[in-house]
Amino acid sequence: MDYPKSAYIHIPFCHSRCKYCGFATTVNLKKELGYVIALLKDIDVNYKKNPLNTVYFGGGTPSVLPVEHVKKIFNKFILNDNAEITFELNPENATKEYLEGLFDIGINRLSIGCQTFDSQILSNIGRIHSVEDSISAVKMAKNAGFKNVSIDLIYGLPNQTLELFKKDLELVKNLDIQHVSLYGLKIEDNSIYGKCIPENLPDDDSQADMYLLAIDELNTFKHYEISNFAISEEFQSKHNLTYWANKEYYGFGSAAHGYENNIRYANAFNVNSYIENPLIRDYGHTLTEKEKLEEEIFLGFRVAKGINVENINSKFNIDFESKYANTIKKYLNTQHILKTNTGYALSNNGFLISNVILSEFI
Repeated sequence: MDYPKSAYIHIPFCHSRCKYCGFATTVNLKKELGYVIALLKDIDVNYKKNPLNTVYFGGGTPSVLPVEHVKKIFNKFILNDNAEITFELNPENATKEYLEGLFDIGINRLSIGCQTFDSQILSNIGRIHSVEDSISAVKMAKNAGFKNVSIDLIYGLPNQTLELFKKDLELVKNLDIQHVSLYGLKIEDNSIYGKCIPENLPDDDSQADMYLLAIDELNTFKHYEISNFAISEEFQSKHNLTYWANKEYYGFGSAAHGYENNIRYANAFNVNSYIENPLIRDYGHTLTEKEKLEEEIFLGFRVAKGINVENINSKFNIDFESKYANTIKKYLNTQHILKTNTGYALSNNGFLISNVILSEFI
């Protein structure tokens, strides 16, 4: 039996809650030890002890964990040669000792949550680090030995103009980083912004202009997925490529999602519930063939190279071009979809309205 080759580990703790955040997080750091104990039990019971290609520590803020706790979690896994081990880090947690500790454990890829390089906007959205902290974190990561560093950026933030965002992008180009993840602000219902919509939000057209500007400005990077840019194929996120290739993966930790044996599942959302019993899941659903096909299309169109029609036809015993002829023709004519050597891909303008386009394949 084939077991997942990737594992996602959710660390739900944060020092404070950002105003845009709708993730499953808590600022009660007193629960950290109990959580780690529960997480280790979750891994002991549900991990099949098979070698992994990728492990991803996400959150929340994994960098609130002491290095010794990260090591205990990390050591639970068997890794293939050249496995990618990603660790999300907030700039304010970056110290020489902490980064060297992570590197010594075996973490080999950092994802640093910079979000913006505008001091006023950082403060307005509830981030507790400074612009200087972000720049320093990248430099310290390099000095600690990390050769694969990614940063997160958000566009469409309150009071963010195209000119301000361009300054962010210009600064990014001067950082010694290998990857950028770029996300448009979405107002989540359970976020602070969801309860009180901020003023001076850029409208949809402004957000679209920011996205297209990023594609132009980050021209030393390869735009390989809707929201992701890498300086070369070597530095594309192997873990996230697992998701987009619709492959199975383990999910460990509260609110973590996983995909095993054609079942998509979610662990207990509530941190207290997870600590009490890390083996209870809030959700589980066995995918139908129709759902698998739809996910294959939806996820495949996220990557710049698009979908491989021959692979889909073989995997699902369909004629893709016949089944979706009207939708394909419609968006080829508007140039939101492009014909490739192996199938079809979204254009940059297609990425902007990807949810609309992909809904027509479902």
